[in-house]
Amino acid sequence: MDRLTIVIAPRSRAGWMNWVRPTLVEEVEALAPEATVRLVEPEDIDRAALDADILVTVDLSPDALRKARRLKWVQSWAAGPNELLNDAMRDSPAVLTSAKGNGAVPLAEHGIMLMLMLARNARRLLRAQDESRWDKFLHGELAGRTCGIIGAGNAGAELALKARAFHMNVLGYRRQQRPSDNFDEIFTGDGLAHLLQRSDFVVVTAALTDETRGMLGEAEFRAMKPTAHYICFSRGAIADPAALVRALREGWIAGAGLDAHATEPLPPDSPFWSMENVIVTPHIGANSTSLVDRGNDIFLENLRRFRKGEPLLNVVDKNAGY
Repeated sequence: MDRLTIVIAPRSRAGWMNWVRPTLVEEVEALAPEATVRLVEPEDIDRAALDADILVTVDLSPDALRKARRLKWVQSWAAGPNELLNDAMRDSPAVLTSAKGNGAVPLAEHGIMLMLMLARNARRLLRAQDESRWDKFLHGELAGRTCGIIGAGNAGAELALKARAFHMNVLGYRRQQRPSDNFDEIFTGDGLAHLLQRSDFVVVTAALTDETRGMLGEAEFRAMKPTAHYICFSRGAIADPAALVRALREGWIAGAGLDAHATEPLPPDSPFWSMENVIVTPHIGANSTSLVDRGNDIFLENLRRFRKGEPLLNVVDKNAGY
């Protein structure tokens, strides 16, 4: 095989997370001894991409992508490669793959945590603890309730498994009608209304695409039970923020657990921060200590496949957005 240049950007321009485990470079060199492997800092991603055959990153400017004539394959560290999906990427012959599935387990656990916090009024419990006040009250439970999951991919299927362990009924909504493990029923098309009407918890795990952006608005939140809760840990822009605020303030729904937000970081003046019926977390659901290892393993398996000329995992449909 011709000598490859593999450029790995451990951090995004946001910079806070290191996506690379300490042994990754050695593992890449052992798997592809003919390759030159470079680790680059966020400010050097665009320049390094010009000489790369393979680029592993979560962001790259459109201008750099257009100039990266050698680029054959881009691996995103993220499961949802939205930051890389632009016109330049859609026009590029480079294959784009994602780390889809790397965060399914921690995301599903986060979803269960938010459901439990909402069902048991965790804000009231924590407030009482802060005030050293003994506050006993009746709370809800998950058993026997219905969990409606919008998006039946890796994270959705993992959440369905965990919800069933809590003796919940599980409904799913997806673009294509095909069987999915751990769901009692799957809806497509106009079946979303049935899921919303029947669910006690509506959980969004779907990717953000042109099709899903703003798919939940006033009509959808009004279709939910007034006792139901809304949870989102994939992409906040799937719901119309103004409609969600009204739904929470006017009692169309009982509450929300929001890990993903339409604008991130969530602005300090956002009403979600101070709502008594809302749990806010900083888009951290997937960020467990095992996320990096899973993402690194997906890249290494794809590198093995690339060298063998085998189909890559998690190839992104650049037009569909996932």
